[in-house]
Amino acid sequence: MDIRVQAGAFDMGAELNSFAAAQSGAGAVVSFTGITRDLAEGGLERMEIEHYPGMTEKALAEIAAEAEARWQLAGSLILHRYGPLTPSDPIMMVATAARHRGDAFAAAEYLMDYLKSRAPFWKKEITQAGAEWVQAKEADEDALSRWSDPDERGS
Repeated sequence: MDIRVQAGAFDMGAELNSFAAAQSGAGAVVSFTGITRDLAEGGLERMEIEHYPGMTEKALAEIAAEAEARWQLAGSLILHRYGPLTPSDPIMMVATAARHRGDAFAAAEYLMDYLKSRAPFWKKEITQAGAEWVQAKEADEDALSRWSDPDERGS
């Protein structure tokens, strides 16, 4: 398990290559990278992401441990940025490795759903019209709710 919360940019390809190279016995590696998108359609100047150091890493480690307990993973990576980001900047990356693709895909989806809905990050969009905190979306909560059954394996 590799948990990183950082201000600086990251290279998606380099991160994935490094993660994959460290996995022995894995037959599948799944990754997802979230990109800052301009929901204001041309008006987003930047997004600012805040977190509480220590608390955030602990929460991410707990959810990664939960994923590793639910699925047979060889490893997992959660990388999330904070600070100011502009449209098209990578925000976060999740990668999972497992002997079989089903476990790798399910665990990656689980981690992504958690990060979108429950991870202790606060996002503010700054547009030409002003600043506004990003609110939780019902669709994100619905996606997370499918994992509430401890026996759910994402299938």
